Amino acid sequence: MALLSEKEVLNLKLNSIPLSQLKELASYLGISYRGTAADIIKKIIKEKPNQKSIDEFIKRKYQEKIENRRKIISDEDLKKELMKVKTFSWGVVQGQLDQKIQTNYVRKFFRYEDLLNHIKLNLYKEITNYVICTWFNHWTTVLIEEYVNTHPKVVPTLKNIKGIDFFFYNQPFDLKVTYLPRGYDPIKAIENPYDLIIWLYENQGAQRFGADNRLFIVLLDKNNPEKSWELKRDFDFVFQKIYEFFNKETISEKDEIIFTFKKKTYSTIAKILLIVK
Repeated sequence: MALLSEKEVLNLKLNSIPLSQLKELASYLGISYRGTAADIIKKIIKEKPNQKSIDEFIKRKYQEKIENRRKIISDEDLKKELMKVKTFSWGVVQGQLDQKIQTNYVRKFFRYEDLLNHIKLNLYKEITNYVICTWFNHWTTVLIEEYVNTHPKVVPTLKNIKGIDFFFYNQPFDLKVTYLPRGYDPIKAIENPYDLIIWLYENQGAQRFGADNRLFIVLLDKNNPEKSWELKRDFDFVFQKIYEFFNKETISEKDEIIFTFKKKTYSTIAKILLIVK
């Protein structure tokens, strides 16, 4: 994907705003807010508004979204809860839970009591571990995403839009927070992060395939890669690295990545932040 024009980016930003807030924005800009979301977007684009005013509106609404979450649980309380996780073991391969239940339990046992005994013996623990890992990954990612999206150079999205989590230097990006892939050479990753970007695109799952612009935040405990999950909740350290990254980085055609997936060639814009401790 080539770098997008200002008009293309404005269209994406407006499409990332829920209808109720889009109407509020139109009213703020002195534009009629009647009609569908598509109608309102066309009217706003036609008026060629200052993008800075659009960005400020989105940032204000995103901050309100964070404050609403904080009314339920504060950042500090959420961080304390995440510190309660003592081990990180999936037990079940992500995305294959139903298949495992069918193969190892539903179709294997004929007697009801045998089924229940094996569920209590094995499946309960595996599912508990799976849910804990999923919960940990979700809420650590929420805090990291919120921090990224409140950086002065970043404009967030206000609703889910496929392949876009935020805009940086007026370009759309999908945020991927992950760990160094198992078996990938840490030294190679540190010395040549460009190759790691290509590896991450080319080895993504077929069902979740995407060639969108991406920012990869990759976490690595260099001395003990299996403990990299603990680095994800070292928020002071992670946030410092994120802040430094956005302060110094820019976006240009030099960030173009070309990769292949199922014998097709794709072009996209990508950045990587490798956080190593």
